[in-house]
Amino acid sequence: VQLQAFGGGLVQAGGSLRLSCVPSGSIFRIGVMGWYRQAPGEQRDVVATITSGGNTNYADSVKGRFTISRDNGGNTVYLQMNSLESEDTGVYYCSAFITTMIRQTVRAWGQGTQVTVSS
Repeated sequence: VQLQAFGGGLVQAGGSLRLSCVPSGSIFRIGVMGWYRQAPGEQRDVVATITSGGNTNYADSVKGRFTISRDNGGNTVYLQMNSLESEDTGVYYCSAFITTMIRQTVRAWGQGTQVTVSS
């Protein structure tokens, strides 16, 4: 199974970006999906998560600015990022807990997409 992320780029502070993450492979079911951010020289931290039922959680630093959602039968996950700040700069990774058709559950990671916010 694979996850492919799209939508990063360069944006001015105060601007918006929308990230998408599309899974592929032999998928039976997808559980929790999320977005993580890794700034230069720092560890990868959670930004937002969403369950298969639509329950969401956000890092305090992005509450009120970012919105995570999922559709396409609950398989594609999005991150709408508004009011971007320079501190939001980093590589964004999507992740998902995926149960395969042979009923193995794995945690998959996307390849990462760069978001750069200029001040």
